[in-house]
Amino acid sequence: MNRVSMVDVAVLAGVSTQTVSRVANGSPDVRAATRRHVIAAMNELGYRPNSAARALRRGSFRTIGVITFSLSSLGNMRTLEAIALHAARQDFAIALIPVTAPTQAGIQGAFSRLGELAVDAVIAIMEVHLLDAATVTLPPGVKVVVVDSDAGDGYSVVDTDQADGVRKAVQHLLDLGHETVWHVAGPEESFVSKRRATAWRTSLTTAGRPVPPVIRGDWSADSGYEAGLRLADEPGCTAVFAANDHMALGVLRALREKGKSVPEDISLVGFDDVPEASSYAPPLATVHQNFAAVGKQCVDNVLEQIRTNTTEPGVTLVSTRLVIRQSTAAPR
Repeated sequence: MNRVSMVDVAVLAGVSTQTVSRVANGSPDVRAATRRHVIAAMNELGYRPNSAARALRRGSFRTIGVITFSLSSLGNMRTLEAIALHAARQDFAIALIPVTAPTQAGIQGAFSRLGELAVDAVIAIMEVHLLDAATVTLPPGVKVVVVDSDAGDGYSVVDTDQADGVRKAVQHLLDLGHETVWHVAGPEESFVSKRRATAWRTSLTTAGRPVPPVIRGDWSADSGYEAGLRLADEPGCTAVFAANDHMALGVLRALREKGKSVPEDISLVGFDDVPEASSYAPPLATVHQNFAAVGKQCVDNVLEQIRTNTTEPGVTLVSTRLVIRQSTAAPR
């Protein structure tokens, strides 16, 4: 079937092609009755505006590419949702490119696909060392914002204030009277895990408290369970900070199975504030991350770069807050 043109719509609606163009581009300078008549003609003929031609006229595709490794991660999904909603409010679409394997080839392939899709900017939800290591060639003029990474001066970064959130969690436990705080960390290769572990260690050192050995997990509840079994056998352990809520859930289960009561025997704080945290038994004290604010800030950053045609490296931090629930108490 031949493609329907503006001329076809104009003939059926009895208006000029300029009027059809104004309706297609959302111009307010069209009478309401005329607009309805033109739209009816478009629907009858199955007319679809030529987005490529419109992009050439205005010098912008009004599309933001989003590259991410995992769609199962709570943080990634909530950040992605916020990016999509805020972009839509600014009349931008998003093109999602999942990277199935965190390798240089996978990242290069993702950026190559974005070049084919014609985007104005890229938001990368990934570990920046992979972005730097990959031989990435960006299409000319494409702006980049990296989420939750330590890109330094190379990229514009939007990140949760990880260090401040950890300090709040550790200080809360110390203020309750605990001598020190044990830590169930995320995987060693994760920048987020490293930042949280560093902030935990710094908080204890600054307070002049002993620093226990790190117990390593992989973000899963199962790894938290294994860590909890070890912590239950530590005679000096009265307080634990888990690097995310899912591992904290595993710690809770292990402590319960080992006959330890939370918070009477061991206090526990997580990080993320997943929707289920208030339904844990007991309800989990945790650090709340504002994923919606992170996603909105990412879009604002790339739109500012597009508007000014500049690249602005630097870090924008989104604040956290400690949510105190029934999983913490003073030590016996």
